[in-house]
Amino acid sequence: MSEFFVRRPIVAIVIAILMTLIGGVCILALPIAQYPQIAPPEIQVQTHYTGADALTIEQSVAAPIEQQMSGVDNMNYMYSINGQQWRHSIDREFRRRDRSEH
Repeated sequence: MSEFFVRRPIVAIVIAILMTLIGGVCILALPIAQYPQIAPPEIQVQTHYTGADALTIEQSVAAPIEQQMSGVDNMNYMYSINGQQWRHSIDREFRRRDRSEH
């Protein structure tokens, strides 16, 4: 079978192009319910403020960042932690856009 395609490379190229076109048409016709589950997009902001306690970090770092981030569209939730060793972390998860929202 491989000898056939070695002797006739144009046939192999045409079959490859047809398979690509058929695959493209099929993927456009695939219903959304058939798509795999994809984790929603999320971001994480980490800051370090050397020598500061949790209250100082909350007032001078966390609050301004959270205020600026609160106006972002399509947010599911925001989780903020002021931890030990002068660290602050904000996790945000966003809704996925459906195909109809494009």
